[in-house]
Amino acid sequence: MFTDMVGSTASAQVNEVEALTLQDEQAGLVRPVFAAHQGREIKSMGDGFLIDFDSALRAVQCALDIQQRLRERNSHPGAVPILLRIGVHLGDVEMRGSDIFGDSVNIASRIEPLAEPGGICVTEPVFGQVRNKIPNRMEKLPRQVLKNVRFPVDVYRVTMPWEDRVGTTGALDAHRIAVMPLANMISDPAEAYFADGMTEEIISAISKVRELDVISRTSVMQYKNTTKKAAEIGSDLNVGTLLEGSVRKAGNRVRIAVQLIDANSDKHLWAENYDRTLEDVFSIQSEIAQSVAAMLKVTLLEKDRKRLERVPTRDPEAHALFLKGRAAPTHQIASTFYQKAIEKDPEYALAYTKLANAALQMGFNETAPARESSEKGEALVRRALQLDPSLAEAHAVLAVALFTRGDYTGVERELNLALELDPNHDITLNHQSNWERFKRHFEESTRIARRRLELDPLSLDVIQDVAAQLVLLRHPDDALELFTKVLKIDHDAFLAQDYLGLAYVQKGRLEEGITVLREAIGKEKSWSLESPKTYLGFALGKAGRFDELRALLAEALEWHETNRRGALPIAVLYASLGENDRALEWLERSFQERPYMLPAAFSDFYFEQLWSDPRFETLRSRVGLSG
Repeated sequence: MFTDMVGSTASAQVNEVEALTLQDEQAGLVRPVFAAHQGREIKSMGDGFLIDFDSALRAVQCALDIQQRLRERNSHPGAVPILLRIGVHLGDVEMRGSDIFGDSVNIASRIEPLAEPGGICVTEPVFGQVRNKIPNRMEKLPRQVLKNVRFPVDVYRVTMPWEDRVGTTGALDAHRIAVMPLANMISDPAEAYFADGMTEEIISAISKVRELDVISRTSVMQYKNTTKKAAEIGSDLNVGTLLEGSVRKAGNRVRIAVQLIDANSDKHLWAENYDRTLEDVFSIQSEIAQSVAAMLKVTLLEKDRKRLERVPTRDPEAHALFLKGRAAPTHQIASTFYQKAIEKDPEYALAYTKLANAALQMGFNETAPARESSEKGEALVRRALQLDPSLAEAHAVLAVALFTRGDYTGVERELNLALELDPNHDITLNHQSNWERFKRHFEESTRIARRRLELDPLSLDVIQDVAAQLVLLRHPDDALELFTKVLKIDHDAFLAQDYLGLAYVQKGRLEEGITVLREAIGKEKSWSLESPKTYLGFALGKAGRFDELRALLAEALEWHETNRRGALPIAVLYASLGENDRALEWLERSFQERPYMLPAAFSDFYFEQLWSDPRFETLRSRVGLSG
């Protein structure tokens, strides 16, 4: 059995003393329960434990007893909640001294994060042992692909006696929620951005309630002015709860009316009107999020409540400029609005974060000098975190800034903090999926990518982004299915065109892949690791069309001579020719150039034939990706 205390890492970042006090209290509560059920404490990991039992039944009974006692403790007035996740697996282990090892330990540790705060997850072998011996119902989850576990694992969620979720007996989970676009009742067309901005900020606020899965903005915005009924939308998005409403604005006054709807029954669960000044608009978002949590019987941690109640800015003009920046069509235009928002309120942490992200993205897209953009982005986001260290998006953006300068230890730290603070944040999930792929943790990367689809199922950008990731993760069939969906709607989707050909190549449909990649190249002149010209070279090598591949290589070498960059795609072309020594030579040159995407090279399939070469692994270690 693995136990883990929810949110302790993020808590320590905000108040280390309080976090350590709670850790000590939970240890004092659970250790006697372990002993009462004849559990043997193998080790303590700060805020969690690994426990060994002589039967699956005793382990599950112990887990139920722990959660019952913690619930009673958390119900005391003024108590800061302690919530644990618990995972139980049945299997063989190997004893080494006082510790235990083996696949079974790994599986138990991997299913524990699947449990809800205050919940328990068990594997199929445990389910078989206890199904008729405990009164609790057990619900099967979708089959799980676990990190460093070879085969998919069947996992069950143990329901607690106090659970009384709206919609749990129906097909749709009430704890999956979609915030519908607020109806715009503002008469001035110039202020139309305000309603969409408020929708997004309410989504962001409710996302801070960690027990809820909140559908992302890009998917819900497709229901703007929809006439669909709640049940239809619930089915489309696989959500059991909808929040809908409207916004009116007149001068310095704003009225937001909202109502919560059960998508299973189409019943209204709660409704409220909020009349405030623009200075108090953030309190509306906080109150809505807390009311939703209360209606869905979700325990809101005190630190999450404090984050909800934190006011990003008290300057209405700064807030309006921020919303205009978020609605802007390009990073350059958005930057202008974010900069003006900061000038109005120099302590607007989220505006610094958005401005930092815009700078970094312009560096990635080569619309601004890369080094300058990286340095500017890092300085801005560090200022944001000085102002608000609990801002999840700022930690995710700092991870990107650190990635650009090769601080991969920092990348890991910041991404983990961002996920602790907001497990629903799409940008963080995207970066985390990529990072796990770079480390060759393909199962974990795949799980996170699919999680993005769960939270944003209708966004074409997310669908094609995840499909591209699945190509690189060696899942061409799933990728082709998603690309087909994208191209039916947008024939010009650039990622779909680029990666579709690569998926065909993975499937062995080489000529189709080469044709699609040639069409995707168009008038592109530059070279990069993620360029269709590079993919075409890989495809030509797979097809044995080496004369065409050498012509492409000559073009890449000429481009490199002129631009003094682009060594990485040349390494791909040499590897595709089977010239491994030359590929390694150009990989070394790419190490000197240090392009942003260098870490990707050590997990992508272009160089798989080099993975057993000590020179390749040495270079991977020098980059900072060993282990």
